[in-house]
Amino acid sequence: MIVITSPTGQIGSQLLDRMLETSTRSEELRVIVRDPGKLPEAIRARVDIVTGSHGDADVVDRAFAGADAVFWLVPPDLHAPSLDDVYAGFTRAAAKAFTTNKVGHVVGVSSLGRGTPVAGRAGHVTASLAMDDLIASTGVAYRALANPSFMDNLLWQAVSIRDDGVFTGTEAADRPTRMAATRDIAAVAARLLLDRSWTGTGEVPVLGPQDLTPNDMAHTMSEVLGRRIRYQQQSLDDFRATLTARGIGDPIATAYVDMMHAKNNGLDDAVPRTDETASPTTFREWCEQILAPAIRA
Repeated sequence: MIVITSPTGQIGSQLLDRMLETSTRSEELRVIVRDPGKLPEAIRARVDIVTGSHGDADVVDRAFAGADAVFWLVPPDLHAPSLDDVYAGFTRAAAKAFTTNKVGHVVGVSSLGRGTPVAGRAGHVTASLAMDDLIASTGVAYRALANPSFMDNLLWQAVSIRDDGVFTGTEAADRPTRMAATRDIAAVAARLLLDRSWTGTGEVPVLGPQDLTPNDMAHTMSEVLGRRIRYQQQSLDDFRATLTARGIGDPIATAYVDMMHAKNNGLDDAVPRTDETASPTTFREWCEQILAPAIRA
């Protein structure tokens, strides 16, 4: 029995599709979802569904009964009063349920940055690392997927890219940055969930195939989309103002600003890229297969 949380989200939905394609008949899949209607009908017929929030003690206790492994991903909460409520607070009921139900293995979505000088004040990353520590403290075998920024986050700027030929970020235009495609993260999660020979706790970095500057990204997008796309650096103050204008609460807006400040100061750079830590999807492939269709829709 494998339990998947956030099965309608960016990573969870791709993981669920992959698990349905590759898991053996002996692997039963269970999902926790607030609204089962958001799952495609064909998928609803093939999985066991527990309705509710995976931050709720009763829900996770029911969902983890008989589970061998769990995919853990906390949902975004843009109006939470604190980061603890978003990450460790949301996870505490599940951590207890891991122990109560004797879950053997957990794979969680987390971040790069552990051990770096800026990890202690990196907003969402600091909180996600604390969540990892909470899960590890239960004694379950745990692997944290240590991710950089997602290529897919550029989809939030699809309208600006389409209408104005502009995307923004807080890093300098010539600063190399790491990015990974969410589908590669889902692929690593599937591998770990299906081959549970691993023990103990640790991180599994998913670094993408190469570092790219924003100028590199603009060049690639321009070639793929057939029009000039340019990068515009945004100050952290302007970034905060943008978040606030979207209605994001001050604690969460501050956490995003702190995270981007930390990324600009080396948060994602400590882990070397190797055959084991690299992931296959190039930025050009992602632009051709994901961004371009979204822009042209």
